[in-house]
Amino acid sequence: MSASSSRLTAFPDAQQAQIIRANQRDLFHVASLREQVESVLRAWFGTRWLTRWDKEVELAVKLMYYGLSVGRAVQTLGEEYTDIWEYSSDGITPSRPLRVALILLPTLPSYVLARWGSHIDALSPRLGKLFKALQMCLEVGTEINLAMFYLRGMYYDLVKRVLGIRYVSSIPGNPHVRPPSYSLLGILIGIRLLHRLVTFLRSRSQAASEKSLGKRSLNLTNEMFIDDRPVSTLLGVSASESDVKPAEEDENTILDITSIPPHQRAGRTCTLCLEERTASCATECGHLFCWGCIAGWGREKAECPLCRQALSLTRLLPIYNL
Repeated sequence: MSASSSRLTAFPDAQQAQIIRANQRDLFHVASLREQVESVLRAWFGTRWLTRWDKEVELAVKLMYYGLSVGRAVQTLGEEYTDIWEYSSDGITPSRPLRVALILLPTLPSYVLARWGSHIDALSPRLGKLFKALQMCLEVGTEINLAMFYLRGMYYDLVKRVLGIRYVSSIPGNPHVRPPSYSLLGILIGIRLLHRLVTFLRSRSQAASEKSLGKRSLNLTNEMFIDDRPVSTLLGVSASESDVKPAEEDENTILDITSIPPHQRAGRTCTLCLEERTASCATECGHLFCWGCIAGWGREKAECPLCRQALSLTRLLPIYNL
């Protein structure tokens, strides 16, 4: 590879298949690295600590992976696998500010929305709606960009499109071989976006009509309520705010925990945090966990950690006085 000041006019642009394979390879390595880091942290600090700081662990893993590759102006493992290189709109290797933007823009906004979205909604409903609208705009923008990539094949990532970062291939093209086309995928994504738009407009009109009739409007996910509290507000409580207290301080039971014999208290252990259950809740399959533990688990894996049956967070049943 030439120096950063030299132009890359002698190399062809990367093909769609190369860019897709590189992205999939990077996702695989990030997931593998995160799994190994979580295994070490779980052994050191326990499941409850890991559930509390899972968003920070994910952010740190991504910053480490892309910081050691993109930040140093070298290929990621996925790009090395497919022999492609990044270059800016000037035809040179991306500058340091562009590389910093390539690392932070795909990671920090998603972390802020995932970690602080529910807190902001509790503090200011108006600001919470703004954050939800921003998150929806990012999702729709990402899908539109992906559809455009499959149709035209230039920018797989929305951030790279905004910054004008493209790929060059070190493998010379074969004029006798026609590259595969992904236009059908772009058309299907466009159809899905149209369906999503129609559904959104219908739900808005339905919510407006229900509000005019004085009914309690439901959100787009058919919100369920437990004791007049929306399930989304219960699930939005992070593990740092719930279930981090001893069983003797559990406010969701009238039992005198201290008077329970030790051998009976041993049967109240949550299999996720390995501590005595607090704010107990039951899954559809009948297993009992701490509310914060199973809610954090269900956000990552939609299955019961014991029997692997399908798990829906909206179907969790709080169990009082148990």
